[in-house]
Amino acid sequence: MKINDAMRTYRLPNPTTPEDLECRWSKLLTFGDRVVIAGYFFNGPNKPCYFGAVYEFLGDDHTCEGDIGLRAASGVEFEDDGHAIAWAMQQ
Repeated sequence: MKINDAMRTYRLPNPTTPEDLECRWSKLLTFGDRVVIAGYFFNGPNKPCYFGAVYEFLGDDHTCEGDIGLRAASGVEFEDDGHAIAWAMQQ
């Protein structure tokens, strides 16, 4: 999925900080130079509703207040947050 489409569809901020993302989504992992998330949105009754997204640190500050930018978001929705995180970690 294109970054602008992901920002609009999943309401993803860009740029942001890990701290801000943790306040919005509960499934967040710092993974080296990346921050991966699994998010949830209503996609209709009985439809997949989890997505994965990958952010990268934009500078040397890798703390919760360091700036990060959105680099990828899943174009498909997943049945659960585990599959969404697995997708994000493979990007």
